[in-house]
Amino acid sequence: MQKEGVKNFSKLYSAELEGIDARLIEVETDINVGLHSFNIVGLADKALKEAKERVSSALKNSGVKPPTKENRRITVNLAPADIKKAGSQYDLAIALGYLLATKQIKEFDAADKIFVGELSLDGSLRPINGGLNIAQMAKKKGFKFLFLPKKNAFEAAVISGINIAPVSHLEELINHLEERELISFQKPIDIRNLSGREGVSVDISEIKGQENAKRALMVAAAGGHNILMFGPPGAGKTMLAQALVSILTPPEPEEAIEITRIYSAAGFLKEKNFINFRPFRAPHHSASPVSIIGGGVEPRPGEISLAHRGVLFLDEIPEFRRDLLEALRQPLESGAVCISRAKGVMNFPARFLLAAAMNPCPCGYSSDPGKECRCSANEVFRYQKKISGPLIDRIDIQIEVPRLKIEELRKPKKDDTGDEIRNKVAKARKIQEERFVKTKPRIRLNSEMSSKQVDEFVNFSSEAENFLKNILEKSFISGRGYYRILKTARTIADLEEKEKVSASHLAEAFQYRVREKE
Repeated sequence: MQKEGVKNFSKLYSAELEGIDARLIEVETDINVGLHSFNIVGLADKALKEAKERVSSALKNSGVKPPTKENRRITVNLAPADIKKAGSQYDLAIALGYLLATKQIKEFDAADKIFVGELSLDGSLRPINGGLNIAQMAKKKGFKFLFLPKKNAFEAAVISGINIAPVSHLEELINHLEERELISFQKPIDIRNLSGREGVSVDISEIKGQENAKRALMVAAAGGHNILMFGPPGAGKTMLAQALVSILTPPEPEEAIEITRIYSAAGFLKEKNFINFRPFRAPHHSASPVSIIGGGVEPRPGEISLAHRGVLFLDEIPEFRRDLLEALRQPLESGAVCISRAKGVMNFPARFLLAAAMNPCPCGYSSDPGKECRCSANEVFRYQKKISGPLIDRIDIQIEVPRLKIEELRKPKKDDTGDEIRNKVAKARKIQEERFVKTKPRIRLNSEMSSKQVDEFVNFSSEAENFLKNILEKSFISGRGYYRILKTARTIADLEEKEKVSASHLAEAFQYRVREKE
């Protein structure tokens, strides 16, 4: 026997973003006897509570009967009820659930479909955050169809194995579900055909002189090593950091999806649709720790996550807040940041290459032989101590960038320099990819090796063994510093396509950490 009221009930599926991960949400709609009301339950936030007004107007302007007093008591439940629901992406599922419960559209198989999208008052759909993230979750859960706003269809279509239906208007979706006029599904997107150079603003071939700095950038790019540049104002530190992106290889398809998931969840995709280039993020020193690290009432990715698989540039790093700089220590080691809040814990990926620049003193000229420094010894000491030892210890390459003479700036630049460096970086990264293909969890670059992996993959020549013993006896190097020198030396050997690390590779890696001795 059929229970009373079942015919006025519907269940559809939508999704909620938790950080950068999507979670399946059931949208249940019930039409019951009682005084007229339209309630949304299930820990809905303010934007979601207002969905009933958007849905009512969208339904009216789409040619169907909106909620009225004749429809009595309308209850929408978002389950599981113990998860806080935020955002406006439930509008489409709520509108369809109401139409099914009131028998205004014929029933369809909703078990293999997910509906997400924000409704305008005229029934058209606005884009949402996390289209790619939701598509990934839908595929993992075994759903066959994802209906979402047209502007989100491109990013979602990079996930194969699920049909992406771009929807422009609620009426268009109703016609599709009633088989009057079917929606054309978005064609699958091959990531490898997308451009990977959009993030480049300065090419390394544009930089004149600074050959030592260019060499250091090449090593940093090849192995993913953090780099600190110090020198007088106007020496070209910022331009060098911007050029670092130009010599990085385009992201692999898996990396591009990781980057796009972060940008999509944060609402930063906009007109790009997909991120297939290495991001370059350069926050101002007045930025708050939450904006850099991530977090907030509803935790969102910060700048370190937006720089995932790319470059995070901190210009004038001593001017950043001390607590912010110290908060970078854990992500630099683990490649992820853990945000703990009262309602739960979220993990955001943050595998970035840190490029930092600083002056040697407050006035900037203590290392410049051509201009007198006006700072006292105490001022220089306090300025340099703004960056703690543990943070410096996590920076593999520390180089001085001297001021160039006018004669060097007037020399014609070599146009083939950039291609030569890019080719060397690409070959070195290919060597690393083949080396780490069987590692679990999978790593890609020398900088990501654990101490155990360093012992396994860094092979020395006999000459290098003796050289290493000598420098360890004469210099104070921490355990972390020791392993970072070996990682850098391994990258230098890869650039030369050498199987074993030689004494010259170790010598170059060691001289990149000379600031440890100051």
